Amino acid sequence: MSHPTVPSASLTRKTGHYLSNALIVGVIRLALMLPYAPRVRAVGWLVQHILGPVAGYRRRALINLDLIWPEMPTAERRAIASRCLNNVGRTFIENYSAHDFPKRMAKNTPQGPGFDALEKAAAKGQPVILVTGHFGNYEATRAALVARGFDIGGLYRDMKNPYFNAHYVKTMERFGGPVFPQGRKGTAGFVRHLKDGGQLVLLFDQHVQFAPILDFMGEPARTAPSAAELALRYNALLIPFYSIRKPDGLNFDCILESPVPHSDATTMTQALNDSLSSRISAHPDQWFWVHRRWRSHEP
Repeated sequence: MSHPTVPSASLTRKTGHYLSNALIVGVIRLALMLPYAPRVRAVGWLVQHILGPVAGYRRRALINLDLIWPEMPTAERRAIASRCLNNVGRTFIENYSAHDFPKRMAKNTPQGPGFDALEKAAAKGQPVILVTGHFGNYEATRAALVARGFDIGGLYRDMKNPYFNAHYVKTMERFGGPVFPQGRKGTAGFVRHLKDGGQLVLLFDQHVQFAPILDFMGEPARTAPSAAELALRYNALLIPFYSIRKPDGLNFDCILESPVPHSDATTMTQALNDSLSSRISAHPDQWFWVHRRWRSHEP
């Protein structure tokens, strides 16, 4: 008697990746048919009300908010989670608006003491590592700086979905400046970029297995010290920056804070955590609460 063939786990996973990417590409193509402002608002609404809840992102955001602010009224936590998903959706389609978004950000003038420090470092060929979290739209400031002639490279983590990863990397490359994957294959490229006096953007606010446990928002969280280690190794400025979405939902304040003083990697990384924590407290709906940031609390 013949038995039906059971698909392997890898084939099932591959099929799932293919179908989810097909859905994502469909959303992108439809959204890009709209004018810029309605496009951003529409995808923000879609992720807030449909895609985010279905994917479990709203639930995860509420779990994280309950951990960090248990005394906050439930209705307020729910409102933050909803606005967070809206920001995630807006960020997603902005980053796929490879012509409209950089053109819009080119009109943005970066602010803060870190901008002056960046200009001085670039003038003398000193490398700079610009560090931020998944906050506002982290690509807004990079686009604004690239428009001003800075050689801003990006370091990214490969997505689990290879189909999605392929076109997302191409999207990042369109913003200008080289992009490098995390891991061995990207190390040589971004090290060469820094040695040549270039600038590099790093996002540091996701859980990294075996990374040191530091304080983040009052709770222990594994935090990669790689940005600080690179700054120390290559005598690079370490500048926290933030792209804060304005109340209109379309424009940004691009803020570069003062460089973190060189000391040791742990102290410098904790300073980055404290900086981001302060920004989240001021604008809680602009951080991506959808990430599994505090995995030490999970069973």
